[in-house]
Amino acid sequence: MIVVAAVIEQDGRLLICRRKQGARHPLKWEFPGGKVEPGESPRAALKRELEEELAIRATIGREIVRYEHQYPRRRPILLIFFRVARFEGVMRNNQFEEIRWEKAGELPQYDFLDGDLDFIRRLSRGEFRDPG
Repeated sequence: MIVVAAVIEQDGRLLICRRKQGARHPLKWEFPGGKVEPGESPRAALKRELEEELAIRATIGREIVRYEHQYPRRRPILLIFFRVARFEGVMRNNQFEEIRWEKAGELPQYDFLDGDLDFIRRLSRGEFRDPG
């Protein structure tokens, strides 16, 4: 399975989203995104997910990083993080318990999904700064 996630930056802060109480991994923080459907490209999947979750039409930028993660008793998933520097529309929370804009250095204090933890550590250290 392939899962895509958007790193949306605005005014030096990143958008993070908290899963609903009744969801799998309740109240964990994550980046918006979701599963790539059969026949769909990762970029197309992320564009679709952002429209569904946040009511925005995003311009999907460059891939930041990809890696595999395996949750206990589950098949491995390929996580792909993309930069999203621009979007159209008024952002609306259609799916999450909460959404929040936060500085990268503050992200380790949030209770993120286990699959995101390596990325969060590296991001908070400035490892993925956009070169231009």
